Amino acid sequence: MDSYGDSTALAAAYLIAALTWFIFAVVFYVLGSLFLMKIFEKAGVEGKWRAWVPFYNVMIFLKLGDLSPWLAFGFLLTWVPFLGWLVGIAMAVLMVLAAWRVGLKLQKSGAWVVLYIFLSIVWLGINAFDKSRWNPNIVPASWAGNGFLADRTVWQGIPVQPSAQAPAPGYGAPQGYQPPAAQGYAAPQQPGYGQPAAPQAPAAPQAPTFQPPAAPPAPAAPQPPVTPPAPPAPPAANPDAPQTGEQPPA
Repeated sequence: MDSYGDSTALAAAYLIAALTWFIFAVVFYVLGSLFLMKIFEKAGVEGKWRAWVPFYNVMIFLKLGDLSPWLAFGFLLTWVPFLGWLVGIAMAVLMVLAAWRVGLKLQKSGAWVVLYIFLSIVWLGINAFDKSRWNPNIVPASWAGNGFLADRTVWQGIPVQPSAQAPAPGYGAPQGYQPPAAQGYAAPQQPGYGQPAAPQAPAAPQAPTFQPPAAPPAPAAPQPPVTPPAPPAPPAANPDAPQTGEQPPA
């Protein structure tokens, strides 16, 4: 058996495998960066170059998914022996959470994250070139406002996500976020703890009001008698008729 020939064939096989893996990695990276560039444009991120910078584009993706971008440094711990696989699982969960939040802002239902889990490159391509529009005004995440996962980073050229954090006392709410108006029962104001309520004086009794009886109506004034009508005038005397006491002529 020629050991030299076997080692040469084995080295050639390793070289072909490495070259194939390298080509596949380059194609995957180019397609992923192209799809991220389109998604970043929908989100209002300034500068297409951000999607082509390794590791930095992952930080922006986490930030758009309402997660702290500094969590991306966890990928550096995946090279630690005996701990790297646990960190790798945790980082995969964070990327799924970010994809879920980004999908909601791109008008996708929560079930779409399953496609990201199994075929992330297909998920990126669909969200990059479909007709969906970016809507950051969604329900804030459960970890928003406080906690280790919350996003509190402000970068120039990357819009602040209103749903990244809920408003909290003493901390400014993100731009564009308006808390919903409180509805329902409003509890009555009570005195502070340890302070008794001030006694209230009883209300003074109201004096009865007297109203005099109404005066009787005044009698109507008597009307004067009506003057009877004048008697009719006698008829005028006929000049041809003889007058009383006058003697007729002989």
